[in-house]
Amino acid sequence: MPEAALPSVLFVCVHNAGRSQMAAAFLTHLGGGRVQVRSAGSAPADTVNPAVVAAMAEVGIDVSAEVPKVLTVEAVQASDVVITMGCGDTCPVFPGKRYLDWQLPDPAGQGVEAVRPLRDDIERRIRGLLDEIAPEGPA
Repeated sequence: MPEAALPSVLFVCVHNAGRSQMAAAFLTHLGGGRVQVRSAGSAPADTVNPAVVAAMAEVGIDVSAEVPKVLTVEAVQASDVVITMGCGDTCPVFPGKRYLDWQLPDPAGQGVEAVRPLRDDIERRIRGLLDEIAPEGPA
């Protein structure tokens, strides 16, 4: 499918170091090239949360090379679906975009034991989103 025809999703949280990184990684992993995926933060951290890296590694997804990115107007404009995860009022709103707000706890300062249930919740949400916006066709 041409890249322009793919649905695109932007995940936004404050630091782009935990929730949005996990969501983007799951959508990239599970989407199998059927979705364009972006993530960003309203106040990006310097690195991805080490507990998030460890929790994702447990399910076979490596996010160790990911770098938190700053939220830009262009990223929002280029996305069909914008999923916020606690970025407050800093996320720009444009007509014609679909916005979802996922109420998820911030894993900042938490250990891997606290991140696991959040990771599993995000995976469940991503599977539902993927079924909705880019279902797999008949084999």
